[in-house]
This record gives sequence, C-alpha cells and structure tokens, in this order.
Amino acid sequence: MFLSSKGKILILAMGDLALFYLGLFFTLNLRYQTLVEPEIWLAHQWPFFWIHLLWLFIFYIGGAYDVKNFASYKKILGTTLKTMAIAAMMAVLIFYLAPGLKIAPKTNLFIDIAVVSILLVLWRRLFWFFIKKVSKIKVLFLGSTKEMRQFGEQLKNNPQLGYEPMTTPENVQLVVASADMIQDKEISGKFYQMVLLGISVIDFESFYESLTEKVPISIINEGWFLKNVNEINKKPFEQFKRVFDIIYAVVTGIITLAILPFIAMFIKLESKGPVFYKQKRVGKNGKIFELFKFRTMIKDAEKNKAQWASENDNRITKIGKILRKTRLDELPQIWNVLKGDLSFIGPRPERPEFVEMLKKEIPHYAMRHLVKPGLSGWAQIKYPYAASVKDAEEKLQYDLYYIKNRSMVLDLAITAKTIATIVSRQGR
Repeated sequence: MFLSSKGKILILAMGDLALFYLGLFFTLNLRYQTLVEPEIWLAHQWPFFWIHLLWLFIFYIGGAYDVKNFASYKKILGTTLKTMAIAAMMAVLIFYLAPGLKIAPKTNLFIDIAVVSILLVLWRRLFWFFIKKVSKIKVLFLGSTKEMRQFGEQLKNNPQLGYEPMTTPENVQLVVASADMIQDKEISGKFYQMVLLGISVIDFESFYESLTEKVPISIINEGWFLKNVNEINKKPFEQFKRVFDIIYAVVTGIITLAILPFIAMFIKLESKGPVFYKQKRVGKNGKIFELFKFRTMIKDAEKNKAQWASENDNRITKIGKILRKTRLDELPQIWNVLKGDLSFIGPRPERPEFVEMLKKEIPHYAMRHLVKPGLSGWAQIKYPYAASVKDAEEKLQYDLYYIKNRSMVLDLAITAKTIATIVSRQGR
C-alpha cells in the first residue's frame, strides 16, 4: 500500500477533526458524569464547530500538516503541541469575547482542551507508526545528472515522502527520466513497454516539481515555458484577482490609517529622516515603479550602493526590526496595490540594480516578471529572505512554480501562511 504526501495529510487532518469531536464527547460525559443528553450535545455543537474549524486552520498555518515535519515522531509531536497551545489560547479568547458563543460553564472548554491534547498525542504516535509501515514506491532514476543524484539522496534522507530510490530495475514501480529521454523516438518505445508492464514513467522535471513545489531551473529550457506558461488561460483569474485586490486594499487601508500615526511617531522618535521610504522596483513586464514602505533603516543607509539586508544588519533601527518582523513596514504598499503596481499575492518585486545583475547570473530570471508582483508570494512562505545570488536562484524556482500553477486556491494558501509568518514574527 502506498499513500502520497497529500493522502497522508488528508488522513492526519480528518483524524484530527474526528478527535476534536470525540474529545468534546468525552468532555461532556466527564463534566456531567453521565452519557451526554442530546440537548446538551446540541447546545455545545454549534460553538465548538467554529472552534474546531479555527483549530484546523491554526494547525495548517502552524505547519502541523507540512510533510517536512513528518520526518520524525519528535518533530510531529513538537509541531502539534506548539500549534495546539496557540489554538487553545485562541479558543479561550473567542469563548470569553464572543457574546454569541454562550457556553456555561466555561470549564467545559478547558476540559475539552486537555482531553483533545491527550488524544492528539496518541493519534500522532499512531500516525507515525502508520507512515513508517506504509510501503514506499520503488523509484529508478534513468540518467546521471547532478540534479538526479542530489534528489535521489534527498529522497533517501526523507522517507516520509514515500519513495525508495533503487539502483537496479527489479520490482521498480516508477521510472524517472529526463524529458529529452522520454521524447527520444528510439528510447520512448522502451518506456511504452514499461507502461504495459504496469510501471509508471514520468519526466524528472514533473517529478521534482510535484514533490518540492518548485521548478528545477537548472535543467529546464525554453521549451518548458512554451509548454507550461499560458497567459491567455489565466486572464479570467487575473481579472477576478484584481477585483479582490481592490476590495482587500480598501479594507486594509482603513485599518492602516488607524495605526499609521503611532508607527510614524515611533519612527520619528528613534531616528531622523522621513516616515516613508520609496524605492524603484521592477514590476510586470519589466515596468519600473516606485514602491512605498515605512522607513526601517537609518537615513542614507544606501548612500554608497544598493545591497541586500542581512540578518543582523546594523542599518536597521530598533523600531525597524519590529516593523520588519511583523511585516508592518509593508503596509504603505497598499497604495501600490490600489494603483495596480502590485497584487497582494505574487513574486516579490526586486530593485532594478539587482534584476540586471541576477538576469546575467540566473537562467530564465526575467520570466518572473510575467505576472504582477505581490506583497507576499509562494517563495516568501517557502524560503527565507534572499541575501545572495544563490538565495535568489532558489526563490526563482518557487516563483516559476507559482506562475505556472497560480489559482485562487494557491493564493488563499499563501495568504494563510503569510498570516502565520506575521504572527510568528519571522520577517527580516
């Protein structure tokens, strides 16, 4: 038996939801010392329905359903307990602050949190045992490229992904080959025979993308873009997205106006210079625009030349560190969204100086300008801040994945993960 990563995530999430309700059932039986009566169950069912939805959302953005956290039981348990602690605090706040959720006594919630936490620990132990015992797909890589060898090693070191690299063709279930090999007329006949024997065949680019959620730019060519990037089909999505951007920008802009005086005051109190900072960035189709931010660095921080911000950059002010960690420094970019320079979701715009340099260093770098840049993007939630050419190359792989697969579902997933980044203060 084999389960894909998505299948494992679905089983884990559905198991969590079932345990949330089982925990509520145990809680009410413990609280009233008898089998819970239907009217008591119904009285608790509606308020806890919203709590359970919130918990699933927190588990998602907190990484409890991230395959990379399935690497060990310790990691699974640690992530679960961390997210459950946050979920519990949010539930307590909602129950005490939301007048519509009238549950008496409130101790029922605390009993439920304790019971569910115990059940989750037991369920995670069972789940870890389950994914260790589920058989892995035996995969054979045909080709001797550096990328294939490196990826084969990654699969060996990450058994939770569900693949076992093989060195011989015996009992192989999946063959991964380069796109050129699959398209070769002399070799394609042999692949056809493999399919007749029940062996799946896939090109390395697609296999790599499906597991890593990024595009391997070192091995793709111009033909990949001709095959996978079709902007005409994305027109309806882009139009709908623009409407959403305007509505969301208006709502967020009103909130920004309320906190703007306080942020401006703290910036002014700490250092001389303007409250706002504007900088030229490269937008869709290479168009240059001015991007607005709250100033987070000392005045004239780049009087010598443009440079990437480092982790302990001494140019960043104290209030600037807070604004960057919480992403509040980017709130003025709502004006860029209203103007149409930015979208809320898309590849982050880079400075013209960096773009010219990176276009020379990284293949296909200009392709990230096919779409409108964004306040947050797939690369931002999957990879830390870029501070080198190597980092920029890694982030481009995620940007190209987004350009190929962008949709409302993916945008919503990015939005949810961005919220987690803001709350956990993971910015730089």
